[in-house]
Amino acid sequence: MEIILTAVLTALVVGAIAGGIVYLRDALAGRSRKAAAEAAEQQVRRAEERSKEILLEAKEQALAVRTAVESDLRAERQELQRQEKRLEQRDEELTERAASLERHEAELRQLQSGLEERQEELKAFRLRELERLESVSGMSLAEARQSLLERAEEDIRFEVARRYRDAEIEAQEQADARAREVVSQAIQRLASDVASESTVSTIPLPNDEMKGRLIGREGRNIRAIENATGVDLIIDDVPEAVTISCFDPVRREIARISLERLIKDGRIHPARVEDVVARASTEVEETVRKAGEQALFDANVRGVHPDLVRLMGRLKYRQSYGQNVLVHSVEVSRLSAMMAAEAGADVELCKVAGFLHDVGKALTHEVEGPHAQIGADIVAKYGLARGAELAIREHHDREMSTAESFIVSAADAVSSARPGARRDTIEAYLQRLEALEEVARGFEGVERCFAIQAGREVRVMVIPDTIDDVAAASMAREIAKRVEETVAYPGQIKVVVIRESRAVEYAR
Repeated sequence: MEIILTAVLTALVVGAIAGGIVYLRDALAGRSRKAAAEAAEQQVRRAEERSKEILLEAKEQALAVRTAVESDLRAERQELQRQEKRLEQRDEELTERAASLERHEAELRQLQSGLEERQEELKAFRLRELERLESVSGMSLAEARQSLLERAEEDIRFEVARRYRDAEIEAQEQADARAREVVSQAIQRLASDVASESTVSTIPLPNDEMKGRLIGREGRNIRAIENATGVDLIIDDVPEAVTISCFDPVRREIARISLERLIKDGRIHPARVEDVVARASTEVEETVRKAGEQALFDANVRGVHPDLVRLMGRLKYRQSYGQNVLVHSVEVSRLSAMMAAEAGADVELCKVAGFLHDVGKALTHEVEGPHAQIGADIVAKYGLARGAELAIREHHDREMSTAESFIVSAADAVSSARPGARRDTIEAYLQRLEALEEVARGFEGVERCFAIQAGREVRVMVIPDTIDDVAAASMAREIAKRVEETVAYPGQIKVVVIRESRAVEYAR
């Protein structure tokens, strides 16, 4: 019984303790839930307050954007209204202009109709007046027009000739002093000696036996020499001498050296001829190269292609009226540089163009055309300056396009036309005199003409009743132009037309 009571008491105590624990746990859980609920309510309240603030800010921003958009719309609406007003005004103006144009077109049609009527009337009146004029003058319209044209042409020709003469006199008076100064200074600074050379084309023979050895059996030796050198040998014209005939001066020089060596050696046969000619060709080519380089150094010219230098060296064996062309080219280069310095032109360009102005003469036996054209084409091929090419092309032309062309042409004339620089054969000299007089006699109104000053001047006497002073000036120009076109001559030729007026009366 006691055990049962003890057990019951123990169970009651344990149950009480367990109930207390449960109660405590429930009490603590209730507090936690209450604290959590309060915290959640606070978070909700803060979120609601923040959402209200964000909503308020969004409403304010939306209001500002709406205000700005409404302002822009009002401005655009006002601008559209102004454009509509301007378009309406423009439309009204165009309508008024269209109406005005229609009125003007109507008026113009009326005026055109009236003008056509007047034109018809004027045409009929003109025909009547022309018929009256033809009947009064005794000439048709075409004849009258031709007569007026001839008279006008004669008046214009006279006036042009008179003005040309006056302008020529004025220009000559202004330019002569300066030209003399520039040319004289250039000549005085150069002051080179005049050396006229002649081409050696005759080889003396020691005896007549050598002539036969040169010809060889059945002419094989002379054929071998001619084939190897490209020249013609003339043996029978001059006793104890051989004449070399060839247009190419370089080949002629090779033939001269080869013949001299063959004659000196005495061994003459085709194999020996080929060997001697080959050695002479090599020697002449080396001489040509050195001559070109020396001329380049003497002229103080830079930037010239080696092939052009070699072509210039070939001019060592080229003569023009007895003047060595290579020496003449160096002299023209120096004169051109001096004149360009005095005149304010391009000195280097003039120096190069003066040095190369006759380079075309090195190929005149191989290329067709005048040497100025050939030289300009060669210079253009090797890439020289355009101004130098133009000066070389124009240095013999009547009309020139640049100051450098004038300077090179003047230097060429100064170098070749100085007394003693060039000489002519008697036959060529007489033929040139006859040709000059023949050209002058071909003009109407010429009474007599004389070629004087060794062919440097032509004096023409005209009939004073036929040729007046103005026509005399025009005739001088025409004669000079005809001489340039038909006569070959070195330097320049002066044409003087003389008109003499005489008054004759007899006392009885």
